[in-house]
Amino acid sequence: MADEFDLAGRVAFVTGASRGIGRAIALSLARHGATVVAASRKIEGCEAVAAEIRAAGGQATALACHIGEPEQITAAMQEIDRRHGRLDILVNNAATNPYFGPALDMELAAYQKTVDVNIRGYFWASVEAARRMIARGKGAIVNVASVNAFRPMDGQAVYSMTKAAIVNMTQALAREWARQGVRVNALVPGLVETRFAAAIHQNEKLRAAMERLVPMGRIAQPEEMAGAVVYLVSDAASYTTGSCLTADGGWLA
Repeated sequence: MADEFDLAGRVAFVTGASRGIGRAIALSLARHGATVVAASRKIEGCEAVAAEIRAAGGQATALACHIGEPEQITAAMQEIDRRHGRLDILVNNAATNPYFGPALDMELAAYQKTVDVNIRGYFWASVEAARRMIARGKGAIVNVASVNAFRPMDGQAVYSMTKAAIVNMTQALAREWARQGVRVNALVPGLVETRFAAAIHQNEKLRAAMERLVPMGRIAQPEEMAGAVVYLVSDAASYTTGSCLTADGGWLA
């Protein structure tokens, strides 16, 4: 019987792959056989992840791509065409949250950056990927959202708004592309111990307060997010589209 989680022969583009959740996803996809294109704003971190994958016997390349700049997304997709000739999997993971505090004090520049990366970047990467997937009649997209989409956290109004938009976008694109063979789903992480969330988990009082609120009593490690993505892009999830798979230790329960 064929392994439903076998990703051999598939090319996966992972944004924000240089560290944290993105790195964990890239490593896991490679372990399941995918050729991984690791991307982030700085090529050095992506090269390190690609080298780690190759050292473990997998296949990977690296690309510099700032998803807040649509022309860089288009250029990255064209480079994937040149190098690999196909794209089977897109993981929209790169995100930003440059401001933590009252909405009344947020500057327009921080607002615009958050929207440009977290909404426009995810949308344009999805459209560029879907064009290629539809041409082949099959593909899978996973958008990394957040529990903030459903339960906004204090001090993160705009970040939470963008994550809610990602959930809605996931559902809209899933409906639009379902008959063309492209599945679109979302991963909904809770608090994960990454540099991105350092303002929370490195603050002893904030961390303790969060851990008291999580039914499992702890925050997650990046590797605990990767298995959900492997499932969503694999043939095991062949009838799954428009869904939100939550990995939050029971936070939203």
